[in-house]
Amino acid sequence: MVDPALALVAFGILCVVAVFLFWPNRGLVSRILRLAGMSERVRLEDALKHLYKGEYSGRPSTVESVAGSVGVSRARALHLLSRLEELGYARAVADGFELSDQGRDYALHIVRTHRLLERYLADRTGVLPQDWHGEAERREHRYSPEDRESLAAKLGHPVYDPHGDPIPTASGDLPPLTGVPITVLDPGEVASVVHLGDEPKEVYETLTRAGLSPLMAVKVLEGPPGEVWFEAGGEEHRIPAIIARNITVEPLPEAELDGAASESLADVGHGETVRVLGIHSALQGPQRRRLLDLGLVPGTLVEAELDSAGGDPVAYRIRGALIALRRDQSRWIQVDRRVEA
Repeated sequence: MVDPALALVAFGILCVVAVFLFWPNRGLVSRILRLAGMSERVRLEDALKHLYKGEYSGRPSTVESVAGSVGVSRARALHLLSRLEELGYARAVADGFELSDQGRDYALHIVRTHRLLERYLADRTGVLPQDWHGEAERREHRYSPEDRESLAAKLGHPVYDPHGDPIPTASGDLPPLTGVPITVLDPGEVASVVHLGDEPKEVYETLTRAGLSPLMAVKVLEGPPGEVWFEAGGEEHRIPAIIARNITVEPLPEAELDGAASESLADVGHGETVRVLGIHSALQGPQRRRLLDLGLVPGTLVEAELDSAGGDPVAYRIRGALIALRRDQSRWIQVDRRVEA
């Protein structure tokens, strides 16, 4: 005969297990199903982003390219594309797949979230530059439209991410792609960096180690085949051509070399007035935040007003206030001397 007490204990254990497994919205089964659904949504959104990037850069998107970008098998990529077709976000064309108007709108908002997050990570955290992209990829799918616009307001509605990519507006507007790879320039040509490729992160690490950032002026030098030699920030750099292809630039007239964006505030002489172009992307965390809080944002006019006895620090007139900056701070601030009187 079954012991009633033992049966009661066994029944109680079964009840606890059942609650653990099947409790609505909180049970293990519910969580697994929710995670599975989230994983499907994440992959669909990643596929949408890939289709948009292909469209923006003029490259066709295929089953194989989606598989490589999202990190799934060809069969899984085909399933994702079929699902996007069913949802009305994409359609098959002769050379692959393209976005519908609805799909393009959805993709642009994902891109907006991603680039806002990269801007946030660069300006407000101590996350390393080579990790901005990956961390933004992990976070972007968790942001609601309200979260995204709240973040944009918190950051002051930035126009560009730290890699130089334009951030789509809240209505989904994005300027056309501009610039050429630095590898197409001839020795002696001068250009302004407009974008640094952030994938894979090892490439971005190499570019940032060379001191490059958007808005910086570079001059191409004579170099051997397979390498790109250039001058930036007063220093010479040598980068393998396969990596240098990730540097997008806009050629500048030779006359624009003087006062180009490669100059820092530390190069500015007493009494000179310059316009801030930005803060070097290699500076992050609290130090970057402090400079931004001082008003050193793109477009701000700064005058070098007072030198200390040893020349360091220097007092600058910034938005009506006199602020002393050490050389190791002012060298991160990129400026343009070409200020109209």
